[in-house]
Amino acid sequence: MSPVYPFDDAATARAVIADDGTLAEWNAGAERLLGWSAADVVGRPAAHLLAGEGWDGDGVPEGPRWDGILTLRHADGGTVSVWLLAHRKPPEDGNPGHWFLVTPLEGDGPHSPDDPLERAQLVQSPCALAIYDERLRLRRMNEAMAELLGLPEERVRGLRVPELSGRPQSTDIERHLRRVLTTGRGHDVRTYLPIGDDGRTAAWLARMAPITDSAGRVRGVCVTAHDFTDQYRARERLQIVNEASVRIGTTLDVGTTAQELADVCVPALADFVSVDLLDPPEPGGEPRTGPLTSPVGLRRAAHRSVTPGHHEAVVEPGHVDVYPASSPQADSLLAGHTIVASLATDDLADWLSWDKARTERVGEYGIHSTMSVPIQARGLTLGVAVLTRYRRPDPFTPDDVLLAEEVTARAAVCIDNARRYSRERETALALQRSLLPRSLPRTAAVEAASRYLPAAQAGVGGDWFDVIPLSGMRVAMVVGDVVGHGVQASATMGRLRTAVRTLADIDLAPDELLTHLDDLVVRLSVETGNEGRPGEVGATCLYAVYDPVSRRCTLARAGHPPPVMLRPGGWPEQVDLPGGPPLGLGGLPFESAELELPEGTLLSLYTDGLIESRDRDVDASHALLCDALGAASHSLEETCDRVLHALLPQGGVADDVALLLARTRGLPPSQVATWHIPADPALVAPIRKQVVEQLATWGLSEASFTAELVVSELVTNAIRYGAHPIRLRLIHDATTLICEVSDTSHTAPHLRRAKTWDEGGRGLLLVAQLTQRWGSRHTADGKTIWAEIGLLEEE
Repeated sequence: MSPVYPFDDAATARAVIADDGTLAEWNAGAERLLGWSAADVVGRPAAHLLAGEGWDGDGVPEGPRWDGILTLRHADGGTVSVWLLAHRKPPEDGNPGHWFLVTPLEGDGPHSPDDPLERAQLVQSPCALAIYDERLRLRRMNEAMAELLGLPEERVRGLRVPELSGRPQSTDIERHLRRVLTTGRGHDVRTYLPIGDDGRTAAWLARMAPITDSAGRVRGVCVTAHDFTDQYRARERLQIVNEASVRIGTTLDVGTTAQELADVCVPALADFVSVDLLDPPEPGGEPRTGPLTSPVGLRRAAHRSVTPGHHEAVVEPGHVDVYPASSPQADSLLAGHTIVASLATDDLADWLSWDKARTERVGEYGIHSTMSVPIQARGLTLGVAVLTRYRRPDPFTPDDVLLAEEVTARAAVCIDNARRYSRERETALALQRSLLPRSLPRTAAVEAASRYLPAAQAGVGGDWFDVIPLSGMRVAMVVGDVVGHGVQASATMGRLRTAVRTLADIDLAPDELLTHLDDLVVRLSVETGNEGRPGEVGATCLYAVYDPVSRRCTLARAGHPPPVMLRPGGWPEQVDLPGGPPLGLGGLPFESAELELPEGTLLSLYTDGLIESRDRDVDASHALLCDALGAASHSLEETCDRVLHALLPQGGVADDVALLLARTRGLPPSQVATWHIPADPALVAPIRKQVVEQLATWGLSEASFTAELVVSELVTNAIRYGAHPIRLRLIHDATTLICEVSDTSHTAPHLRRAKTWDEGGRGLLLVAQLTQRWGSRHTADGKTIWAEIGLLEEE
């Protein structure tokens, strides 16, 4: 179906020729000119009306417009020589392509001297000027306008703007002319129109003013056209640069930044843009610093096309391709500056002869020009951006080169920043992973599982967790959070974790341990300060010690969220635990609480990143945590995943998250034996005998010899140097036998080097050689000396 034109005016002869050469439209003016009615000619070949040769004597013309004189057949049998203006209309919105033909029928006859349109003077000016009458038909135009239109004035008088131009924008221009004609007020219109047949475009400012007679009536419209293409393109380039400064570098991800560079350049500068980057010599290392040599291996980081699917691309993002010396990519990288190449000058011939895949794409899409811009920042070459044109017919200009270099330079700094950030982030994450436990120890006291998630933006932080085996089958569980993010917070976390392990090794009570840790944070704050002022180092911590023999747990916290507890057969509940001040305030006391935990009790220790969210309050987060913990699941690993899924968003967390789950175990009384030791050294032998008998009952006779020696030394030392009452306790599980001797003295033993003729001083040295480890811990009543003996596991 051909488009419908307003054929209600017989002042011009107009016709439409379909692509198959038949006449599709015929107006009254055409009938007036040749005598044929629409019924006579519509649907018949237009060539039947030709009395002589066709357009230019060479069939259908090429290009968007044609004008010339044709000899046409009149209905009365004669011929008429007619000047025709033909506009080529391409297929659009489902309508087929066609030719629109027009010629004026009313010449430039005599006019009254008082005609205001005649009195409007057309000067020889570089400014293009035209005058339209009350019917918006061309009356006069100067030489500049005739040259701009490429049509002689004497041929086009009487035509309207759509008939003159044939472009879609001409309808809007005529609408503005009518507005000036009806309102009597001037109007300015800016438009961007192609000029000539080579595809070049220009920006125009059309200034429209009414022409009035002596009575003040509007009799026509004067139009002047001003070419402001240079200013328009300068503003367009500035807009692209501004857009690049806003759109490029929104993240610190190399791939995203490269994609943003490609997105900005399409379609503003090119029809297809690829961004290829050099891989560093070593993974995670610095970019290459020396001169490059060909061939060059580049990894595709991003590309963008004006056509969906990016079918022009030969390489997909993430893949590496090798470019020879004849390629635009390698040439620009080796030269260190932008290189523009085109098919018209055979600049791409050598490369395309080497790369058949690209040769096929060039022929398929009609690629005619490329521009390769090195991506350079801080003296380093990071890669190359290649801009390609095939839909835009014009080649790259020097202004295009300057613009591409400006945009690429901005992107290069962002890509370099992203590379540096990625490298530093990986280093920081590796540091943090080295500071956190890679796996949790297997203990007889608890079964444990953990999760750690760094903040999505900061990357690393100061959250940590730990499970620390203690003497007497006990275990310490700790979760902490250093204020802030980054390497500094991670390093502080490592120091605090080491300090907690050291303090736990001397078996300090939880509240006492937090007091020592508070002193350390205060000192760290002073060390990080400037000019004698304290820094801003702070932390929170929760420390718990569980004894599987007594099944009691002692906890203390320093400004940290309290744990959530789930007893067997119950519902999760928050442990009522004194808050305590955050670490780093100094001088404030900490309080501990003691709980009796049935075997199978689940403890959930976590940092505030798990429960603090912008989308809900802390109470709602606690409710979600309890629901996730309360769902039946034997696996702690599954429970960890369920908790994170219930409380954390899918796109990453705003703060670090540490989660430690521990299910308590109880040591049955049958695995514990206790004796009260009299003060008589002569009774040590019967005690050794009872120990051997107890080990035989437990089936641990293979450890009897070592245990007998260790018990003898520890009990003898307690009788000689300790204070009564004295107690001996044996505890065992599948892998370890523990000997403990307690007394009411607070004096701790220590190893010493015995001289050759000394009669004593070798007891503890012997214990240290025979056992896996030994030590002492202070109790409320005195001290306990303990030693661990490894047991051979049954095959």
